[in-house]
Amino acid sequence: MLRGARRLLPPQLRGREPALPRRARPLSSGSGTAEWEEKPSSFLGTKWKDTAETVIIGGGCIGVSLAYHLAKAGMKDVILLEKSELTAGSTWHAAGLTTYFHPGINLKKIHYYSIKLYEKLEEETGQAVGFHQPGSIRIASTPTRVDEFKYQMTRAGWHPTEQYLIGPERIQELFPILNMEKVLAGLYNPGDGHIDPYSLTMALAAGARKYGALLNYPVQVTNLSPRSDGTWEVETPHGIIRTNRIVNTADVKLHSHIPEGEDFYCLTGFWAREIGTMIGLHHPLIPVHHQYVVTSTIPEVKALKMELPVLRDLEGSYYLRQERDGLLFGPYESQEKMKLQESWVINGVPPGFGKELFESDLDRIMDHIEAAMAMVPVLKQADIINTVSGPITYSPDILPMVGPHQGVRNYWVAIGFGYGIIHAGGVGKYLSDWILGGEPPFDLIELDPNRYGKWSTTQYTATKARESYGFNNIVGYPKEERFAGRPTERVSGLYEVLKSKCSMGFHAGWEQPHWFYKPGDEIGYKPSFRRTNWFEPVGREYKQVMEKVGVIDLTPFGKFIVKGNDSVKLLDHLFANVIPKVGATNISHMLTPRGQVYAELTVSHLSPGEFLLVTGSGSELHDLRWIEEEALKGGYNVEIKNITDEMGVLGIAGPFARKVLQKLTIEDLSDSAFKFLQSRHIKLSDIAATAIRISYSGELGWELYHRKEDSAALYNVIMEAGQEEGIDDFGTYALNALRLEKAFRAWGAEMNCDTNPLEAGLDYFIKLNKPADFIGKQALKQIKEKGLKRRLVYLTLETANVDPEGNESVWHNGKVVGNTTSGNYSYSTQKSLAFAYVPTELSKVGQKLEVELLGKNYSATIVEEPLVLTEQTRTRLQKKGGQLQ
Repeated sequence: MLRGARRLLPPQLRGREPALPRRARPLSSGSGTAEWEEKPSSFLGTKWKDTAETVIIGGGCIGVSLAYHLAKAGMKDVILLEKSELTAGSTWHAAGLTTYFHPGINLKKIHYYSIKLYEKLEEETGQAVGFHQPGSIRIASTPTRVDEFKYQMTRAGWHPTEQYLIGPERIQELFPILNMEKVLAGLYNPGDGHIDPYSLTMALAAGARKYGALLNYPVQVTNLSPRSDGTWEVETPHGIIRTNRIVNTADVKLHSHIPEGEDFYCLTGFWAREIGTMIGLHHPLIPVHHQYVVTSTIPEVKALKMELPVLRDLEGSYYLRQERDGLLFGPYESQEKMKLQESWVINGVPPGFGKELFESDLDRIMDHIEAAMAMVPVLKQADIINTVSGPITYSPDILPMVGPHQGVRNYWVAIGFGYGIIHAGGVGKYLSDWILGGEPPFDLIELDPNRYGKWSTTQYTATKARESYGFNNIVGYPKEERFAGRPTERVSGLYEVLKSKCSMGFHAGWEQPHWFYKPGDEIGYKPSFRRTNWFEPVGREYKQVMEKVGVIDLTPFGKFIVKGNDSVKLLDHLFANVIPKVGATNISHMLTPRGQVYAELTVSHLSPGEFLLVTGSGSELHDLRWIEEEALKGGYNVEIKNITDEMGVLGIAGPFARKVLQKLTIEDLSDSAFKFLQSRHIKLSDIAATAIRISYSGELGWELYHRKEDSAALYNVIMEAGQEEGIDDFGTYALNALRLEKAFRAWGAEMNCDTNPLEAGLDYFIKLNKPADFIGKQALKQIKEKGLKRRLVYLTLETANVDPEGNESVWHNGKVVGNTTSGNYSYSTQKSLAFAYVPTELSKVGQKLEVELLGKNYSATIVEEPLVLTEQTRTRLQKKGGQLQ
């Protein structure tokens, strides 16, 4: 097999790697792509402007796409600055793959828009883009992969994208030169393919110019200066531009495909990090070496009557597509073998680095070459005509960073694109809509640049990027955990106490217990598409909280203090709920101008004009940015402080929670003295804490906010005090099971920027009659007047060793009518349980539906919520002599 691999090298180069011309210009790319000549610098022939509405820094496909979309939408004075020439970042050396598929949910929308744009771009701009749409097939050669494809099919069913699970016969029809010995199934997307990145960028540039944007290059940004009014001064050798906002897009890659006989060049997109450094921001980015090879003509390929679909062999971890009459093959090496360009992080990008390549290293990808030859045997007799090794920019989790940045006014980013070609069209549209509309057009929080913080160090970034690159094609399980770079410097005061007792999950840099071990348990991370080793232990923890008392580490919560003369006015403007009185707490929602749910927080009025705001760990800086921006825009006299890293949080819940805590304090914790949703400062065994009577479990409980350095001591005294009551730990998996049975909604699942609070069943928390004109109030009134088209419903399912988790397709009469938002096993009813959005006409209690899980539709019934009454409701009914559920 190794001899066969070496056969891939051209005869004159066997025994050494093929070298590439370092700075040659591709005049064509891909099969049948129109030839291109680089146009002269736009700057040389353009009148310089010293003011702009938006300045875009970076002329790769993302930046040019944003310029195109902003200008097309009517924004005047859009200026793009590129230090070299268009596509000179990491754009031009990309393999140009386009796919509707994405394992996530929200990015499917980005992919879909990009492909639909590329289909019509040539007609709109008059510029050829070299777009081929032969489809693509992902190959499953293990039973686990088949499960993964079934898992992905139900997640795609409620999206407009065509996607099919196909068998070996159909695969061979579509890809006749494939060795079918190990092929079990395929995931087929008919509209997938590849596009010439260089031509795509030039077409977007033509469109941007057509609609009035200025694309100036070569123009290097030398400094960025923020002004007190939120505007910016962009300094260049040609003068200063004053602008309302900056968008940093200085990092997208484009590898142009190499036609036979043509020279080739490449450029990096790592400048985004250096742009961020100008204003004191550390963008967690690192360049990764990615290689692909292009073969000479292969007779069997040349004889084909139709272009081959793009092939993705997930076990072999490579993609392969037709390039003229040969093949283009690109692997993703393991994290042990892949290569980072770490010197650029330490020393910066070499001056003048533009359209260049790294030295190739075929030995590093030899395992993948052999796997490809086994799957596509004609490769054994093929010769390599080019090997491309270029830099692509990775974030720690491989996803880009898109949107406004917390802590810096009017500074936006669209950086860190490992797959810039398929993202370019959709991200350009998404950012344009957000900039012009004042809110995100749909939920895309997984790309929020504020998901990273100070804990995202250079070492962490390098370690995670290495892992993410190597994991490009691993099986995508539910509840996936990745362990490189953990723990970060951001650990709770209980981490050392708990780390050996539980399976930890990663939450915004924190380690938080998912579930706890007991003797006899199968410990560790054992991912599966079905119930796995945590299923029984989570049931045990559920029972612990329902029958006794449990303690949970909630330190990862985002926590802010808001105080000042205008604090009440600001929060009344931000939140749809009323402002709680001093000593009280409530659940409040921040809405967007369109009336969508931007965030959910608990609001505690600690003392006159001083509030504690608490949000989920993944929303910390996402929510803080929104609050800070509204405070600045409205000129509110307030102080906003992020105390997330300073404060630990312990939750205690269960029927004996009061009894345990009462042993540790002189405060009266009785129901009459310390009511539900009250907050106060107390001492527990001389440890100061802010206690809030609330629990996401729906059981009797408190959240205890305290100095993080006191966490271990507070935990120990509580555990000691609760020995008689049988106190024990519980984790977030059990908490999720408990909250679902109580029908509590979760932000990011039942509510987000794609949902309004009325369809989510949050009416109780929305006070349309309060005097303050809160954000989204008018839009919400219109939504209410027009009536809802869909509603959130509560489903029980009869399943077999598999449970819903959210984003599955909901069926009725043979058609997909909606989607689940979250799900779990109900340990009280011993059935599966899920929330789902369905049309209003199908939302009545008793309605029969089906939920698709792993290729099978399971019967589901809409039931009245909740399955289990909260402790507060049970207590109230007991006092009134009512019936308990």
